[in-house]
Amino acid sequence: MKTPISRLRTVGIYEGLSYLILLGIAMPLKYMFDMPLFVKYVGWAHGVLFVLYMLALLQVTLVHNWGFKKVAAGFIASLLPFGPFILDKKLLDKEEAAAKEQKQAQVA
Repeated sequence: MKTPISRLRTVGIYEGLSYLILLGIAMPLKYMFDMPLFVKYVGWAHGVLFVLYMLALLQVTLVHNWGFKKVAAGFIASLLPFGPFILDKKLLDKEEAAAKEQKQAQVA
C-alpha cells in the first residue's frame, strides 16, 4: 500500500467484501432470523470502509489528475455489490502498471 492506487485497490477490496457480507449474510440474518446485531456491526464496519474508500479515491484523483469519468466510475463502483472488484480489474490494474512504468522512467 505504498502508492495511492494500491491503497485504493486494497480499501476497495475490503469495502466490497464488507458490502457483500452486509447484503448476503447480515441482512438475511436480520430479516429472516430476527438477528439485527450483525447488521449493526457489519454495517458500521462497512460505513468506515466506505469513508476510507472515498478518501482513497480523492487521493488518487488529486495525485493522478483523474478526470470526471474515472472518478464517477470509482464512486459508482462503491455503490454496486461487485463494483470495487470490477473497477479493480478493469481500471486499476492499468493505472498501477502505468504508475510503475512512470516511476521507473524517473529513476532511470
